[in-house]
Formats: sequence, C-alpha cells, structure tokens
Amino acid sequence: MNAGLSCDGDSVALTAATQPSIEEIALGALPGLPTVAVHWPLIDFESGPDKGADTFIDWFFKAERGELDGPFVLVVEGSVPNESIKREGYWSGFGNDPQTGQPRTTSEWIDRLAPKAAIVLAVGTCATYGGIHAMAGNPTGAMGVADYLGWDWKSVLGIPIVNVPGCPIHPDNLSETILYLLYQAVGAAPMIPLDEALRPTWLFGSTVHEGCDRGGYYEQGQFATEYGQPECIVKLGCWGPVVKCNVPKRGWINGVGGCPNVGGICIGCTMPGFPDKFMPFMDPPPGSRVSGAASGAYGGVIRTLRNITKKTVDAEPRWRHKGRKLDTGYQPVAF
Repeated sequence: MNAGLSCDGDSVALTAATQPSIEEIALGALPGLPTVAVHWPLIDFESGPDKGADTFIDWFFKAERGELDGPFVLVVEGSVPNESIKREGYWSGFGNDPQTGQPRTTSEWIDRLAPKAAIVLAVGTCATYGGIHAMAGNPTGAMGVADYLGWDWKSVLGIPIVNVPGCPIHPDNLSETILYLLYQAVGAAPMIPLDEALRPTWLFGSTVHEGCDRGGYYEQGQFATEYGQPECIVKLGCWGPVVKCNVPKRGWINGVGGCPNVGGICIGCTMPGFPDKFMPFMDPPPGSRVSGAASGAYGGVIRTLRNITKKTVDAEPRWRHKGRKLDTGYQPVAF
C-alpha cells in the first residue's frame, strides 16, 4: 500500500532488486517459497484504481473482509499522517469507502488491515520513522507505522513490525527481507532478528564507515577537501561513522554504486532521527571535528610506519637471483 505520504521511490527501487528480484518472488522461482499474489500498483498492469480489468482496490477490501485465500502481508510505503489534528478534509487516502463514497484515509486502512495481517512491513524511511514528512514544523503530524500502531505491536503470528528504512530503500535489502518473512510465515525460518529500531540486524548491524571503501583513509588521517577526491569524506559532511547502513558494502545494484562509493556523503537516511538530527546536510558532523583531529594526529605516524613496511615488502626476497649459490636457508636432506 503506497498510500502514505511518499514519493513512491521505494516502490521504484524494488523494481531494481536482483538478490532476489521481485519477479523471482512473485513467480515462486525460489525453493520452498509459498505461492504469492502481489497486489502492487507498479506491477499490477492489468488493474486500474477503479474499473480496470481487475480493480486493484478490490483486493484490499477483500483482505478487510477476510475473503483472501490465505494470510497476507501488509506492506506500507509512506509516512502515516495524523488525521485527528485538522478541522476538515484528509491528509492522505487510498481509494473510496463504498459506504460513503468518500476517500478512505491511510490511517483507516492501517486500522482495518493491520489486526488481520500475518506480517506488517514498513518500507522506506517515511514508513519506518516518518522521514522527510515528519521533520520539525510539518503540518501533518506525520509518523512511521510503528509510531502509529505502537512499538510493541505484534501481528496475529506474533511478529513485530519490521522496518526496512532507506531514502530510497536499498532494493535488495527490501526484497531479501520480504523473502525472509515469507519463509518465516511458512515455518522455514526462525523469528526475524530485529534491532531496537525494528530493523533486520543482519542488514543494519554495522555502520556505513565499517563497510566503506574510504575507511582506510580515515584511519590514516587523510580527508578529502572537495568532492571527487578519493579520501575519506567525513569532513565534507558524511555521517558514515555513526549511521547503520550496509549500502557501501553491498553496493546499489549488483554490487555497483552506493553513496560513499560514488563520492556522495552519507546523510543518515536509514536512521530514526533523519532528517532533523542530521541537518544541515554537507556540514561536518559535530563529532568529526574532534575525531578527525585525533585521526590526523596519529594518522601521520601510521602512514610513516606503513610506508616503511610497504617499501620492505614491495620488493622480492634477496635470494631470488641467478647463480650457483643457494642462500634461502634451505638445507638439503641426504638420503
């Protein structure tokens, strides 16, 4: 359901997933995968929002009435606005209520579907923590799904809300999480491991810095002073040392790309405090001044010692030469 406050960027990102692809999930191409029907505007090409070959919104009403053939996973994209803080109208909706003919709000759909869902999956930073729409001064009171339902909420299968943040979401992070949850739903995988922010731990257990190609430069006290340089970009505003995200390690598509890998700073989009706690973007993070100064101080010593060792090992051993003398230290064994 991409009816929250959103740009649909997470849906677009999922079309680029390769490990696994959405086609492999939808077509059941993986061993042990349950049969899946995907009701999603970007790939439900036969359906229109109303009076299509197979009216898209009907499947959500069937889920509400309990008329689906099996359990369902409710996937929410976009932040949830607070519909109780205004005098009239609505912030966001998804289809029309058949009883009133008026738009049914996003929050009302969540109220009706979440209690019946086997799993609730929040995708993208807007759905997980509110994202851009929830920043200070917003008029909608936007929030993430867990803020709306409660952080201790559990589905009918006893599964917590699963958050997969990113702005946009990493394609394979989302498809891999969907795959895990489908296997869990049929008893082929244990309870999904989540951190305190309800993120899958194997995807968000390490920081950007720990998987970044530029991490070695930080250790040696070498920092870029402008974009396009290969050194660490923390002094250009990168929050990588404290942000939990696997994009530099994983790349973006088929291992290629990812923010710091292509010279872009990390602005913390997978974190619950985004964007407020990471602004203004492109300014050095407060801690980087202290840690950068410390790194610069000992980095010079580290580089000197490594250059000495580098010169030593960047040459062949002295015994590799033509001649009649064997000076490797080898002692022939007499038989």
